[in-house]
Formats: sequence, C-alpha cells, structure tokens
Amino acid sequence: MSDTPYFKHHVFFCMNTRDDGRESCGPRGAEQAQKHAKKRCKQLNINGAGNVRINQAGCLDRCEHGPVLVVYPEGTWYTYVDTSDIDEIIDSHLVGGTPVERLKIK
Repeated sequence: MSDTPYFKHHVFFCMNTRDDGRESCGPRGAEQAQKHAKKRCKQLNINGAGNVRINQAGCLDRCEHGPVLVVYPEGTWYTYVDTSDIDEIIDSHLVGGTPVERLKIK
C-alpha cells in the first residue's frame, strides 16, 4: 500500500439544505459553484488521479460561514461569493499551492 494520496487535492463543496430555518450552503449557490469548479479543473487538465477531485458533500456543519468548501489533505476551509472566488481558489491554491487568505475561514 502506498503512502502517496490518490488525489493531490480533494475538494468537498457543502451542498446541504437545512429544513429548520438555519442558514445553509445549498440555497446560496453551492451547486453552481461545484459544477463550475469541476468544469474548470477539467479545462485546466488538473482533474483525476494524482491531481484534483471535486466532490459534493452533505452537511459539513459550517453553513454559518457559507457557502463553504474544504480542500484536503490540508484541511483548508473556504467561503466564496461567486465563480471568480472559485477560480481564485483553483488558480492560487490547487494549481499554485498558495491558499487564498481572504477567503479562508477558521
């Protein structure tokens, strides 16, 4: 068994829609953002084994900061407003290796 991760970066987008009135990521554009990220990574040819995987996730329990995504293996959490924020995360963090400080959440 190899110690090398299957993906260099594994990105999870919270897609949750809460039914109790609390804020949630789903209604705030999570699906559009996830689809955009997946398409953009394919265009950049950084998707697949040894590279980047973009996934949907259920509740990540951080919707109050949302919408949110998390990049593993680093465990870097981000919020975003639009696809330009997603592009910045892809270009800076996933391609360039530098987290986007202005979008990070603690």
